[in-house]
Amino acid sequence: MKRPDKLRLAALHSFLACAALIACGGSGGGGAAPDSAQPPSSTPSPAPSPVGNISTPILFVTQVPMLTDVGTRASTFSNHLGEAGRAPRGGDLMIRYPDGSLRNLTKEAGYGMDGLQGAAAIAVREPSVHWSGNKALFSMLIGAPAVQFQVSDYFWQIYEVTGLGKGETVGISKLARQPANYNNVSPIYGSDDRVIFTSDRPRSGEAHLYPQLDEYESMATVTGIWSLEPASGDLRLLTHTVSGAFTPTIDSYGRIVFTRWDHLQRDQQAEDSQYGAFNYSNESATATRLTSVAEVFPESRLGSSSAYGPVAAYTNNLFTPWQINQDGSDEETLNHIGRHELSFGLLARSFTGDAALSDFTDDSLHVNRKTIRFDGGLFHVREDPVRPGSYYAISAREFGTLSSDQIVRFNAGDGLNPELTAVVDVTPPEDSRGVMAGGRYRNPLPLSDGKLVATHTPTTSANAASMREFLLKQLTPDGSSGNFTPGASLTGGIRKAVSWWDPDVRQNFDGPLWELEPVEVVARARPARAAQPLPAPERSVLGDEAVDETALRSWLRANDLALIVTRNQTTRDRADLAQPFNLQVPGGVRTVSPRGGKVYDIAHFQIFQADQIRGYRQPGRRPIAQAMHDPKVVNPANPGGPAGSVKIAADGSTAAFVPARRALAWQTTDAAGVAVVRERVWVTFQPGEIRVCSSCHGVNSVDQAGAAAPINKPAALAELMRFWKALPK
Repeated sequence: MKRPDKLRLAALHSFLACAALIACGGSGGGGAAPDSAQPPSSTPSPAPSPVGNISTPILFVTQVPMLTDVGTRASTFSNHLGEAGRAPRGGDLMIRYPDGSLRNLTKEAGYGMDGLQGAAAIAVREPSVHWSGNKALFSMLIGAPAVQFQVSDYFWQIYEVTGLGKGETVGISKLARQPANYNNVSPIYGSDDRVIFTSDRPRSGEAHLYPQLDEYESMATVTGIWSLEPASGDLRLLTHTVSGAFTPTIDSYGRIVFTRWDHLQRDQQAEDSQYGAFNYSNESATATRLTSVAEVFPESRLGSSSAYGPVAAYTNNLFTPWQINQDGSDEETLNHIGRHELSFGLLARSFTGDAALSDFTDDSLHVNRKTIRFDGGLFHVREDPVRPGSYYAISAREFGTLSSDQIVRFNAGDGLNPELTAVVDVTPPEDSRGVMAGGRYRNPLPLSDGKLVATHTPTTSANAASMREFLLKQLTPDGSSGNFTPGASLTGGIRKAVSWWDPDVRQNFDGPLWELEPVEVVARARPARAAQPLPAPERSVLGDEAVDETALRSWLRANDLALIVTRNQTTRDRADLAQPFNLQVPGGVRTVSPRGGKVYDIAHFQIFQADQIRGYRQPGRRPIAQAMHDPKVVNPANPGGPAGSVKIAADGSTAAFVPARRALAWQTTDAAGVAVVRERVWVTFQPGEIRVCSSCHGVNSVDQAGAAAPINKPAALAELMRFWKALPK
């Protein structure tokens, strides 16, 4: 699809990737059942000699190569769709034992077929092993067009496999009560055995909103991370991700850690008439189609003006590690790491006429010296089981590489100050020509004995069309640079000959299958994560106002609401120099940096919700930001404030009821409703959640004035509690 800003930004991205890349040393739905499948092939799977001294079984999948990288099975985004042209059939669920022998588990269970793919065809993806080590989840598509021009819907669904031990009988069963006729991928077991996964099921289940379209290319995306109790069918949306969430895993601290695409920007497709963009009047099935393509948040992609002078053009395109608790609460970037620590360098100031603001980060304020490119990010994040708090990832581009690139490692133990996170090379980075010596990697797997396995392709350039080989290999240090290099194939290569209808053209493949998404088959301790009590200042306010916290949370859950509190909107982390940092509440608190510069008044806190109301000529709708208007939300009146806003109290605090399980963003404005500081990322809250932030941009060490994070008892919360007690219950 056309990307209007690509050429304009290409030179800038190239400059940032080269100039700031500093090496740092150191450590489907439906389909035929198994009994109707064609007989398994009599050709045995290869059993190579043991290679690499791997001491535990490894579960992985094979995939017929798909050498295009826009919305296909191995792409960075929109990789969840089930058409045969996006996910060719013919792969299997495999296990490799320490002696080098291989088992084809899906074939043993009667799934899949050879030759021309039809009703019994399968594709598989993303296995994850239970805490006991004796079973696993994975996603599987069943079925493919059997004849030319046949068009059918196929959906990834979640299955469970048992019998992983050598000599055991394999069993595969479909997970009960999962969303039907939607794509459910990336399944993992929660600490309590709930199944956590991503899905493209609409946020509240409304079929007319399917599919949700992303904020960049308006391509179909998963709507977020979901949690299911199969026995009861209890289904919960843990986070509503507007442009998608990818490869969740649970780390040793009990956090769900995942890659999220942060792309909260205005719609570039609306700038080109070929897409036919328009707004709906609301999210309902009977909504009126409007002629407007109006948007209100964030800043324009092309630049604009305001009462504070010219406003810089704003775009956002970063795949960032995020975390949530297993109940979906406390969503934030991993340890609240920001662009200033992770993708530092050039971050354009919002008001270009304010000389006190900076277009560049202060890199003395963080230890990281390797910037993550702004047209990509960190993918396939996996914690090292030997070194808790140390994570491996692929630092990849958004396009062209099938999410393969170099392997990096970063430290992010629970509660680590993000200023202390450092990203370091594990394999060599690209050189100035875009060439990666030794090839490219995908799906890093640190093992429980300290070894490292990954999928490897010898392709050195960012060219998906040449990535015909992805094989599992053990990586070892090269002894000179400290970078890891690939060893011999762990499988010897698994070949297959298949063909399929796509749906008009017959495609053929005969060669080595891709080997993807390895996981170690071992027992692991179930991590526990204790619920954090309400912080003392806010707990004190509830006591002062005679509000029972349990009763308040129960009311919030009953009304599908959350409560968000900020203690002082005038305080910001010292590293954020791109947006106004000298702030005051008229007649109230004032926080000013010793750097000097213009002081901005802030009077209102305006909240936006992601409404799926942008339509195109294609099916589906894209969410855009709209002033908060959920009918369940009732906050104190804010005369003179912009729509969806609450007043900022004299001590800088704010408190507001907000809708749960819907992505939200916000900004502070002056008395006239003119935006001053914008949040620019989506955050989701859970029913009954009370979320407290100390500052507008959370303080890592000290704020812009050199002070610690505020600990005041927020006056706005006291006012909101008095208002709440007067509401009819």
